[in-house]
Amino acid sequence: MAFKYFGTDGIRGKANTFPMTADVAMKVGMAVGILFRSQGRPGRVVIGKDTRLSGYMLENAMVAGFTASGMEVFLLGPIPTPAVAMLCRSLRADVGVMISASHNPFYDNGIKLFGPDGFKLSDEIEMKIEKLIESDMTNELAGQSQIGRAKRVEGDIYRYIEFAKRTLPRDVRLDGMRIVVDCANGAAYKAAPLALWELGAEVVTLSDKPTGTNINEDCGSTHPIALMRKVHEVRADAGIALDGDGDRVVMVDETGAIIDGDQLMAVVAERWLENGLLRGGGIVATVMSNLGLERFLGQKGLTMARTKVGDRYVVEYMRQHGFNVGGEQSGHIVLSDYGTTGDGLVTSLQILGCAKESQKPMSELCHRFEPVPQVLKNVRFSEGKPLEDAHVKDVIKNAEKRLGKNGRLVIRPSGTEPLIRVMAEGDDERLIGNVVDEIVEALKKVRDAI
Repeated sequence: MAFKYFGTDGIRGKANTFPMTADVAMKVGMAVGILFRSQGRPGRVVIGKDTRLSGYMLENAMVAGFTASGMEVFLLGPIPTPAVAMLCRSLRADVGVMISASHNPFYDNGIKLFGPDGFKLSDEIEMKIEKLIESDMTNELAGQSQIGRAKRVEGDIYRYIEFAKRTLPRDVRLDGMRIVVDCANGAAYKAAPLALWELGAEVVTLSDKPTGTNINEDCGSTHPIALMRKVHEVRADAGIALDGDGDRVVMVDETGAIIDGDQLMAVVAERWLENGLLRGGGIVATVMSNLGLERFLGQKGLTMARTKVGDRYVVEYMRQHGFNVGGEQSGHIVLSDYGTTGDGLVTSLQILGCAKESQKPMSELCHRFEPVPQVLKNVRFSEGKPLEDAHVKDVIKNAEKRLGKNGRLVIRPSGTEPLIRVMAEGDDERLIGNVVDEIVEALKKVRDAI
Protein backbone atom coordinates (compact mmCIF):
# COMPACT_ATOMS: atom_id res chain seq x y z
CA MET A 1 0.00 0.00 0.00
CA ALA A 2 1.43 3.38 -1.06
CA PHE A 3 1.60 6.28 1.37
CA LYS A 4 -0.96 9.05 0.87
CA TYR A 5 0.34 11.48 3.51
CA PHE A 6 3.89 10.51 4.53
CA GLY A 7 7.01 11.06 2.45
CA THR A 8 10.70 10.51 3.19
CA ASP A 9 10.64 12.98 6.10
CA GLY A 10 7.16 13.00 7.61
CA ILE A 11 4.25 14.83 6.03
CA ARG A 12 5.03 17.89 3.94
CA GLY A 13 3.34 20.27 1.52
CA LYS A 14 2.18 23.83 0.94
CA ALA A 15 0.39 25.39 3.91
CA ASN A 16 -3.41 25.40 3.68
CA THR A 17 -3.19 22.91 0.82
CA PHE A 18 -3.59 19.15 1.21
CA PRO A 19 -2.04 17.55 3.19
CA MET A 20 -0.86 20.61 5.14
CA THR A 21 -4.31 21.71 6.27
CA ALA A 22 -5.67 22.27 9.78
CA ASP A 23 -8.12 19.42 9.21
CA VAL A 24 -5.38 16.91 8.38
CA ALA A 25 -3.15 18.17 11.22
CA MET A 26 -5.97 17.63 13.72
CA LYS A 27 -6.59 14.12 12.39
CA VAL A 28 -2.87 13.34 12.63
CA GLY A 29 -2.97 14.45 16.28
CA MET A 30 -5.99 12.23 16.93
CA ALA A 31 -4.46 9.21 15.16
CA VAL A 32 -1.04 9.52 16.80
CA GLY A 33 -2.66 10.11 20.18
CA ILE A 34 -4.79 6.98 19.83
CA LEU A 35 -1.71 4.91 18.93
CA PHE A 36 0.63 6.31 21.59
CA ARG A 37 -1.50 7.16 24.60
CA SER A 38 -0.43 5.35 27.74
CA GLN A 39 -2.35 2.90 29.83
CA GLY A 40 -3.03 4.03 33.40
CA ARG A 41 -1.89 7.64 32.91
CA PRO A 42 -2.47 10.44 30.42
CA GLY A 43 -0.22 10.08 27.39
CA ARG A 44 2.32 12.85 26.94
CA VAL A 45 3.35 14.63 23.72
CA VAL A 46 5.87 17.42 23.13
CA ILE A 47 5.34 19.73 20.15
CA GLY A 48 8.02 22.00 18.72
CA LYS A 49 7.96 24.14 15.60
CA ASP A 50 10.10 26.40 13.48
CA THR A 51 9.26 30.04 12.72
CA ARG A 52 6.86 29.68 9.78
CA LEU A 53 3.63 31.68 9.86
CA SER A 54 1.58 28.52 9.26
CA GLY A 55 3.08 26.94 12.38
CA TYR A 56 0.48 28.70 14.52
CA MET A 57 -2.36 27.11 12.55
CA LEU A 58 -0.90 23.61 12.49
CA GLU A 59 0.21 23.70 16.13
CA ASN A 60 -3.28 24.59 17.37
CA ALA A 61 -4.90 22.01 15.11
CA MET A 62 -2.61 19.28 16.42
CA VAL A 63 -3.29 20.34 20.01
CA ALA A 64 -7.00 19.87 19.32
CA GLY A 65 -6.35 16.39 17.91
CA PHE A 66 -4.05 15.27 20.71
CA THR A 67 -6.24 16.56 23.53
CA ALA A 68 -9.29 14.95 21.88
CA SER A 69 -7.48 11.62 22.09
CA GLY A 70 -6.65 12.19 25.76
CA MET A 71 -3.02 13.26 25.47
CA GLU A 72 -1.27 15.79 27.70
CA VAL A 73 0.43 18.35 25.42
CA PHE A 74 3.62 20.32 26.11
CA LEU A 75 4.18 23.18 23.66
CA LEU A 76 7.87 24.01 23.25
CA GLY A 77 7.51 26.88 20.77
CA PRO A 78 10.26 27.59 18.19
CA ILE A 79 12.99 25.05 18.86
CA PRO A 80 15.31 22.91 16.66
CA THR A 81 14.23 19.45 15.54
CA PRO A 82 17.05 17.69 17.47
CA ALA A 83 15.85 19.47 20.63
CA VAL A 84 12.39 17.94 20.18
CA ALA A 85 13.95 14.48 19.82
CA MET A 86 16.09 15.06 22.92
CA LEU A 87 13.26 16.50 25.02
CA CYS A 88 10.97 13.67 23.99
CA ARG A 89 13.27 11.36 25.94
CA SER A 90 14.13 13.85 28.68
CA LEU A 91 10.47 14.60 29.50
CA ARG A 92 9.47 10.92 29.18
CA ALA A 93 6.99 11.78 26.44
CA ASP A 94 5.20 9.08 24.48
CA VAL A 95 5.61 10.96 21.21
CA GLY A 96 7.35 14.06 19.86
CA VAL A 97 6.21 16.35 17.04
CA MET A 98 8.19 18.88 15.03
CA ILE A 99 6.19 21.22 12.79
CA SER A 100 8.64 22.23 10.08
CA ALA A 101 9.49 21.95 6.40
CA SER A 102 13.21 22.09 7.13
CA HIS A 103 15.05 23.95 4.32
CA ASN A 104 11.93 24.66 2.23
CA PRO A 105 10.47 28.19 1.73
CA PHE A 106 8.06 29.65 4.32
CA TYR A 107 4.94 28.72 2.36
CA ASP A 108 5.67 25.02 2.87
CA ASN A 109 5.31 23.21 6.16
CA GLY A 110 5.52 19.69 7.52
CA ILE A 111 5.00 17.35 10.44
CA LYS A 112 7.82 15.13 11.73
CA LEU A 113 7.03 12.50 14.36
CA PHE A 114 9.30 10.87 16.95
CA GLY A 115 8.71 7.89 19.20
CA PRO A 116 9.46 7.84 22.95
CA ASP A 117 13.06 6.83 22.17
CA GLY A 118 13.59 10.02 20.15
CA PHE A 119 13.85 8.19 16.81
CA LYS A 120 11.65 8.95 13.82
CA LEU A 121 8.74 6.58 13.39
CA SER A 122 9.01 3.48 11.22
CA ASP A 123 7.15 2.99 7.94
CA GLU A 124 4.91 0.46 9.68
CA ILE A 125 3.75 2.94 12.32
CA GLU A 126 3.30 5.67 9.72
CA MET A 127 1.04 3.31 7.76
CA LYS A 128 -1.04 2.65 10.89
CA ILE A 129 -1.41 6.41 11.35
CA GLU A 130 -2.57 6.80 7.75
CA LYS A 131 -5.19 4.08 8.16
CA LEU A 132 -6.53 5.77 11.29
CA ILE A 133 -6.66 9.17 9.56
CA GLU A 134 -8.76 7.65 6.79
CA SER A 135 -11.11 5.97 9.28
CA ASP A 136 -13.84 7.22 11.61
CA MET A 137 -11.97 7.74 14.89
CA THR A 138 -14.98 8.98 16.89
CA ASN A 139 -15.31 5.88 19.05
CA GLU A 140 -11.56 5.89 19.81
CA LEU A 141 -11.46 9.40 21.26
CA ALA A 142 -11.23 10.18 24.96
CA GLY A 143 -14.29 10.42 27.16
CA GLN A 144 -15.47 13.81 28.37
CA SER A 145 -13.53 13.58 31.62
CA GLN A 146 -10.37 12.21 29.94
CA ILE A 147 -9.86 14.99 27.40
CA GLY A 148 -6.24 16.14 27.56
CA ARG A 149 -4.75 19.46 28.65
CA ALA A 150 -2.17 21.62 26.92
CA LYS A 151 0.41 23.99 28.37
CA ARG A 152 3.24 26.06 26.98
CA VAL A 153 6.62 25.14 28.43
CA GLU A 154 9.08 27.94 29.07
CA GLY A 155 12.82 27.43 29.35
CA ASP A 156 13.23 23.96 27.88
CA ILE A 157 15.39 25.44 25.13
CA TYR A 158 18.04 25.91 27.83
CA ARG A 159 18.01 22.16 28.50
CA TYR A 160 18.92 21.66 24.85
CA ILE A 161 21.64 24.33 24.92
CA GLU A 162 23.22 22.71 27.97
CA PHE A 163 22.99 19.28 26.33
CA ALA A 164 24.71 20.56 23.18
CA LYS A 165 27.52 22.20 25.16
CA ARG A 166 28.15 18.99 27.10
CA THR A 167 28.94 17.09 23.90
CA LEU A 168 32.33 18.82 24.05
CA PRO A 169 35.02 17.63 26.47
CA ARG A 170 34.84 19.56 29.75
CA ASP A 171 38.17 21.34 29.13
CA VAL A 172 37.36 22.47 25.57
CA ARG A 173 36.03 26.00 25.15
CA LEU A 174 35.84 28.37 22.20
CA ASP A 175 37.51 31.38 23.80
CA GLY A 176 39.42 33.47 21.28
CA MET A 177 37.38 32.26 18.30
CA ARG A 178 35.26 34.61 16.22
CA ILE A 179 32.34 32.70 14.72
CA VAL A 180 29.60 33.86 12.36
CA VAL A 181 26.35 31.89 12.66
CA ASP A 182 23.55 32.08 10.08
CA CYS A 183 20.36 30.92 11.80
CA ALA A 184 18.25 30.86 8.59
CA ASN A 185 15.60 32.90 10.44
CA GLY A 186 14.56 29.52 11.72
CA ALA A 187 14.15 27.34 14.77
CA ALA A 188 17.73 27.71 16.06
CA TYR A 189 17.78 31.52 16.08
CA LYS A 190 17.99 31.61 19.88
CA ALA A 191 19.77 28.37 20.75
CA ALA A 192 22.77 28.44 18.39
CA PRO A 193 24.16 31.94 19.10
CA LEU A 194 23.62 31.55 22.85
CA ALA A 195 25.37 28.16 23.02
CA LEU A 196 28.39 29.51 21.12
CA TRP A 197 28.57 32.63 23.31
CA GLU A 198 28.32 30.61 26.54
CA LEU A 199 31.28 28.52 25.32
CA GLY A 200 33.38 31.69 25.09
CA ALA A 201 33.21 32.52 21.38
CA GLU A 202 32.80 35.99 19.93
CA VAL A 203 29.56 35.52 17.99
CA VAL A 204 28.37 37.41 14.93
CA THR A 205 24.79 36.51 13.99
CA LEU A 206 23.02 36.55 10.64
CA SER A 207 19.35 35.87 9.83
CA ASP A 208 18.26 35.67 13.47
CA LYS A 209 15.14 37.85 13.18
CA PRO A 210 12.30 35.62 11.97
CA THR A 211 9.13 37.28 10.68
CA GLY A 212 7.15 34.15 9.82
CA THR A 213 7.81 34.58 6.11
CA ASN A 214 11.61 34.95 5.85
CA ILE A 215 12.75 31.48 6.98
CA ASN A 216 15.45 30.14 4.59
CA GLU A 217 15.04 33.23 2.41
CA ASP A 218 18.47 33.79 0.81
CA CYS A 219 20.08 32.47 3.98
CA GLY A 220 20.89 29.30 5.87
CA SER A 221 22.56 26.09 4.74
CA THR A 222 21.00 26.15 1.26
CA HIS A 223 22.00 29.81 0.59
CA PRO A 224 25.32 30.42 2.37
CA ILE A 225 26.53 33.30 0.19
CA ALA A 226 25.84 35.96 2.85
CA LEU A 227 27.67 33.85 5.44
CA MET A 228 30.70 33.45 3.18
CA ARG A 229 30.86 37.22 2.70
CA LYS A 230 30.42 37.96 6.41
CA VAL A 231 33.15 35.54 7.47
CA HIS A 232 35.52 37.29 5.09
CA GLU A 233 34.33 40.76 6.14
CA VAL A 234 34.80 40.29 9.91
CA ARG A 235 37.83 38.00 9.56
CA ALA A 236 36.09 35.20 11.44
CA ASP A 237 37.68 31.86 12.23
CA ALA A 238 34.62 29.96 11.05
CA GLY A 239 31.06 30.29 9.84
CA ILE A 240 28.04 28.10 10.59
CA ALA A 241 24.94 27.93 8.38
CA LEU A 242 21.95 26.07 9.81
CA ASP A 243 18.70 25.24 8.05
CA GLY A 244 15.15 26.17 9.04
CA ASP A 245 14.75 23.49 11.69
CA GLY A 246 18.38 23.25 12.81
CA ASP A 247 19.01 19.61 11.92
CA ARG A 248 21.56 20.30 9.19
CA VAL A 249 24.65 22.45 8.87
CA VAL A 250 27.25 23.54 6.37
CA MET A 251 30.29 25.46 7.55
CA VAL A 252 32.61 28.07 6.11
CA ASP A 253 36.36 28.27 6.74
CA GLU A 254 38.33 31.44 7.45
CA THR A 255 38.86 32.02 3.72
CA GLY A 256 35.12 31.99 3.03
CA ALA A 257 35.10 28.55 1.40
CA ILE A 258 32.19 26.15 1.95
CA ILE A 259 32.67 22.96 3.99
CA ASP A 260 29.93 20.46 3.13
CA GLY A 261 28.63 17.47 5.05
CA ASP A 262 31.07 15.04 3.43
CA GLN A 263 34.09 16.98 4.70
CA LEU A 264 32.50 17.36 8.14
CA MET A 265 31.95 13.59 8.38
CA ALA A 266 35.55 13.01 7.31
CA VAL A 267 36.83 15.26 10.14
CA VAL A 268 34.69 13.57 12.78
CA ALA A 269 35.47 10.05 11.55
CA GLU A 270 39.23 10.68 11.53
CA ARG A 271 39.24 12.32 14.98
CA TRP A 272 37.00 9.67 16.54
CA LEU A 273 39.15 6.92 15.02
CA GLU A 274 42.24 8.48 16.63
CA ASN A 275 40.45 8.72 19.99
CA GLY A 276 39.05 5.19 19.86
CA LEU A 277 35.47 6.46 19.73
CA LEU A 278 34.49 5.40 16.21
CA ARG A 279 32.22 2.35 16.01
CA GLY A 280 31.21 0.17 13.08
CA GLY A 281 34.55 0.36 11.27
CA GLY A 282 33.51 3.40 9.24
CA ILE A 283 30.56 5.68 8.59
CA VAL A 284 27.15 5.60 6.92
CA ALA A 285 26.37 8.05 4.09
CA THR A 286 23.92 8.21 1.21
CA VAL A 287 24.20 7.62 -2.52
CA MET A 288 24.81 11.37 -2.93
CA SER A 289 28.06 11.50 -0.92
CA ASN A 290 31.21 12.15 -2.91
CA LEU A 291 33.43 9.33 -4.12
CA GLY A 292 36.38 11.30 -2.71
CA LEU A 293 35.04 10.71 0.81
CA GLU A 294 34.83 6.99 0.18
CA ARG A 295 38.41 6.89 -1.10
CA PHE A 296 39.65 8.95 1.89
CA LEU A 297 38.03 6.58 4.36
CA GLY A 298 39.42 3.58 2.48
CA GLN A 299 42.94 4.94 2.94
CA LYS A 300 42.26 5.00 6.69
CA GLY A 301 41.06 1.39 6.63
CA LEU A 302 37.45 2.50 7.09
CA THR A 303 34.31 1.61 5.17
CA MET A 304 31.50 3.81 3.90
CA ALA A 305 28.06 2.22 3.69
CA ARG A 306 25.58 3.98 1.38
CA THR A 307 21.82 4.28 1.87
CA LYS A 308 18.93 5.95 0.11
CA VAL A 309 18.74 9.73 0.52
CA GLY A 310 17.14 10.75 3.81
CA ASP A 311 18.62 10.89 7.28
CA ARG A 312 16.02 8.38 8.53
CA TYR A 313 17.57 5.72 6.26
CA VAL A 314 21.04 6.64 7.49
CA VAL A 315 19.88 6.31 11.10
CA GLU A 316 18.16 2.97 10.44
CA TYR A 317 21.37 1.54 8.95
CA MET A 318 23.47 2.94 11.80
CA ARG A 319 21.22 1.31 14.39
CA GLN A 320 21.13 -2.04 12.61
CA HIS A 321 24.90 -2.27 12.04
CA GLY A 322 26.45 -0.52 15.05
CA PHE A 323 27.77 2.72 13.48
CA ASN A 324 27.90 5.96 15.44
CA VAL A 325 28.73 8.45 12.64
CA GLY A 326 26.59 8.98 9.59
CA GLY A 327 24.99 11.66 7.50
CA GLU A 328 24.41 13.38 4.20
CA GLN A 329 26.45 15.64 1.97
CA SER A 330 23.76 18.30 2.50
CA GLY A 331 24.77 18.57 6.17
CA HIS A 332 22.46 16.21 8.05
CA ILE A 333 25.09 14.68 10.35
CA VAL A 334 24.00 12.07 12.88
CA LEU A 335 26.31 11.42 15.83
CA SER A 336 24.42 8.71 17.66
CA ASP A 337 26.56 8.94 20.80
CA TYR A 338 24.76 12.24 21.36
CA GLY A 339 21.45 12.19 19.51
CA THR A 340 18.93 10.29 17.44
CA THR A 341 18.69 12.65 14.47
CA GLY A 342 20.74 15.22 12.56
CA ASP A 343 21.89 18.11 14.76
CA GLY A 344 23.46 21.17 13.16
CA LEU A 345 24.56 22.77 16.43
CA VAL A 346 26.13 19.64 17.93
CA THR A 347 27.92 18.85 14.65
CA SER A 348 29.37 22.35 14.40
CA LEU A 349 30.51 22.22 18.04
CA GLN A 350 32.35 18.95 17.35
CA ILE A 351 34.17 20.53 14.42
CA LEU A 352 35.00 23.71 16.34
CA GLY A 353 36.24 21.57 19.22
CA CYS A 354 38.56 19.73 16.83
CA ALA A 355 39.85 23.07 15.52
CA LYS A 356 40.49 24.31 19.05
CA GLU A 357 42.29 21.14 20.14
CA SER A 358 44.41 20.82 16.99
CA GLN A 359 45.14 24.56 16.73
CA LYS A 360 44.64 24.23 12.97
CA PRO A 361 42.72 26.75 10.86
CA MET A 362 39.42 25.49 9.50
CA SER A 363 40.76 25.54 5.94
CA GLU A 364 43.37 22.94 6.88
CA LEU A 365 41.30 20.90 9.34
CA CYS A 366 38.26 20.53 7.10
CA HIS A 367 39.93 19.78 3.77
CA ARG A 368 40.43 16.07 4.37
CA PHE A 369 40.10 14.98 0.74
CA GLU A 370 39.88 16.33 -2.78
CA PRO A 371 36.29 15.89 -3.98
CA VAL A 372 35.71 14.00 -7.21
CA PRO A 373 33.95 16.27 -9.77
CA GLN A 374 30.19 16.03 -9.18
CA VAL A 375 27.35 17.60 -11.15
CA LEU A 376 23.79 17.82 -9.80
CA LYS A 377 20.82 19.31 -11.67
CA ASN A 378 17.12 19.32 -10.85
CA VAL A 379 14.16 19.05 -13.20
CA ARG A 380 10.82 20.29 -11.85
CA PHE A 381 8.21 17.64 -12.53
CA SER A 382 4.82 17.52 -10.82
CA GLU A 383 2.91 15.09 -13.06
CA GLY A 384 3.48 11.68 -14.59
CA LYS A 385 6.34 9.22 -14.21
CA PRO A 386 9.11 10.47 -16.50
CA LEU A 387 11.66 7.90 -15.35
CA GLU A 388 9.47 5.20 -16.88
CA ASP A 389 9.58 6.80 -20.34
CA ALA A 390 11.34 4.57 -22.89
CA HIS A 391 13.52 7.35 -24.33
CA VAL A 392 14.60 8.52 -20.87
CA LYS A 393 15.52 4.93 -19.96
CA ASP A 394 17.64 4.64 -23.11
CA VAL A 395 19.48 7.90 -22.37
CA ILE A 396 20.20 6.77 -18.80
CA LYS A 397 21.41 3.35 -19.96
CA ASN A 398 23.77 4.97 -22.47
CA ALA A 399 25.07 7.36 -19.78
CA GLU A 400 25.84 4.48 -17.42
CA LYS A 401 27.73 2.71 -20.18
CA ARG A 402 29.83 5.81 -20.94
CA LEU A 403 30.70 6.32 -17.27
CA GLY A 404 31.64 2.67 -16.79
CA LYS A 405 33.65 1.99 -13.66
CA ASN A 406 35.08 5.50 -13.52
CA GLY A 407 31.94 7.25 -12.34
CA ARG A 408 28.53 7.04 -10.71
CA LEU A 409 25.05 8.09 -11.77
CA VAL A 410 22.20 8.75 -9.29
CA ILE A 411 18.74 9.73 -10.54
CA ARG A 412 15.88 10.00 -8.08
CA PRO A 413 12.67 11.87 -7.36
CA SER A 414 12.97 14.27 -4.43
CA GLY A 415 11.14 13.11 -1.33
CA THR A 416 10.30 16.68 -0.27
CA GLU A 417 9.79 18.68 -3.47
CA PRO A 418 8.30 18.05 -6.98
CA LEU A 419 11.74 17.55 -8.50
CA ILE A 420 13.78 14.84 -10.16
CA ARG A 421 17.42 15.07 -9.16
CA VAL A 422 20.10 14.01 -11.64
CA MET A 423 23.62 13.55 -10.26
CA ALA A 424 26.77 12.19 -11.85
CA GLU A 425 30.32 12.07 -10.56
CA GLY A 426 33.62 10.83 -11.90
CA ASP A 427 37.18 11.79 -12.65
CA ASP A 428 36.28 13.18 -16.13
CA GLU A 429 34.42 16.42 -15.39
CA ARG A 430 33.47 17.09 -18.99
CA LEU A 431 31.98 13.61 -19.38
CA ILE A 432 29.82 13.81 -16.27
CA GLY A 433 28.59 17.26 -17.28
CA ASN A 434 27.58 15.94 -20.69
CA VAL A 435 25.69 12.91 -19.38
CA VAL A 436 23.78 15.00 -16.83
CA ASP A 437 22.79 17.53 -19.51
CA GLU A 438 21.60 14.75 -21.81
CA ILE A 439 19.44 13.16 -19.10
CA VAL A 440 18.01 16.52 -18.03
CA GLU A 441 17.15 17.35 -21.65
CA ALA A 442 15.36 13.99 -22.07
CA LEU A 443 13.37 14.56 -18.87
CA LYS A 444 12.37 18.07 -19.95
CA LYS A 445 11.07 16.76 -23.28
CA VAL A 446 8.82 14.30 -21.46
CA ARG A 447 7.65 17.02 -19.07
CA ASP A 448 6.88 19.49 -21.86
CA ALA A 449 4.92 16.85 -23.78
CA ILE A 450 2.43 16.36 -20.93
